[in-house]
Amino acid sequence: MTSYILAIIIALLLAAIGFLLKQLYAMKLEKPASGTEERNASLKNTWNKFDELLTSLLTIHEIGIINAGDIKKEDFYQTVVESACELIRSTRGSLMVYDDELKELRITASKNTSKEVIDSTHIKPGQGIAGRAFQTGETIFVTDPEHNTQYKDFIGKEEQKEPFIAIPLKVKDKPFGVLNLHLSREKESFTDYDLKFLTLLAGEAAITLENIKLYESIENFYLEMVQTLARVIDAKDSYTGDHAGRARRKARQLAKELHMPEQMIKYVEYAALLHDIGKIGIDGVILSKPGRLSTEEYDEIKKHPAIGYQILSPIHFLGPVAQMVLYHQEWYNGMGYPEGLKGEEIPLGARIVATIDAWDAMMSDRPYRKALSREIGISELEKGAGKQFDPQVVEAFLKLEHKEWQDPGKG
Repeated sequence: MTSYILAIIIALLLAAIGFLLKQLYAMKLEKPASGTEERNASLKNTWNKFDELLTSLLTIHEIGIINAGDIKKEDFYQTVVESACELIRSTRGSLMVYDDELKELRITASKNTSKEVIDSTHIKPGQGIAGRAFQTGETIFVTDPEHNTQYKDFIGKEEQKEPFIAIPLKVKDKPFGVLNLHLSREKESFTDYDLKFLTLLAGEAAITLENIKLYESIENFYLEMVQTLARVIDAKDSYTGDHAGRARRKARQLAKELHMPEQMIKYVEYAALLHDIGKIGIDGVILSKPGRLSTEEYDEIKKHPAIGYQILSPIHFLGPVAQMVLYHQEWYNGMGYPEGLKGEEIPLGARIVATIDAWDAMMSDRPYRKALSREIGISELEKGAGKQFDPQVVEAFLKLEHKEWQDPGKG
């Protein structure tokens, strides 16, 4: 997929370069007798526009190829609008996306567009200028919006009187939205450069969005796989019930409380779901034994983080998760296993999972004892802070426990 996108990007850039070189070559062949300063100014402007185009394309390209998992679609749409406005020196623009459920186009990103216009603009395919551009898949330029009934009926605000262009955004020849850009008052019309560059920008934006959607689909697949594996774990270790589901919900809130980046929050969620996946390789008789474990049995139980790591580490997407699973039994004072890591050597996600896992174990019935009271659980976490658990994680956990999780529906 990546190679396909790169090939298209290269083709787009070559087309742009070819077009510019033709213009520059034609300018060079002209006689230098008169208008030399004008031609030099035009040449400088051409190269400046080319540089801006490359900057815009590379910005969007970086989002799609490198940062697809770290950006929301809404933020990406805003980047496209800002880049397009900067490219043609436009002060106002908007990007509309088609809503399959509502069967209409809505503004999802904009620059210098009033909230009233954003909230009131719901356009059906074929209606208004943007609706026509979306339905036909063709770029439409409006020179006098103030007296264009189609424009006024469906955008309909007196504040918008500048000429504008509506460019359909298409993936595999199927429109999914429209980019609308208004002409600045200093310019009389869009130039050929403007139109060609905006077409390239719109094409790259569409390809990048498709890449973001693909990434989201892959993430959803992995999440479904993770949830299925978590249910398998809970089924084998029957006393845990919905242990993985509870751990996941609390892990997300706790990671947010500790101000982790969104992508890392997802990894912590997955780690909370899968931290006990290694128990698949442990004898069920040991897991459900009602009495105290022997030294040999405890040594067997201690293998489950490493087994979990071996299961998850070959999956590239779950690499950070595998590390958290491997180290979720480490102690903050270095007395845990499998490697005896200490303090900050232990990944933060693993420290979060360790605290949540211990809490859930204390709050659950075990083969060898009944669930502990909430007061005892809080006392045990506080006593373990700085020894078994990260003090900052315990502090944040108890803050959420007091404020958010006392209601059974929230825990």
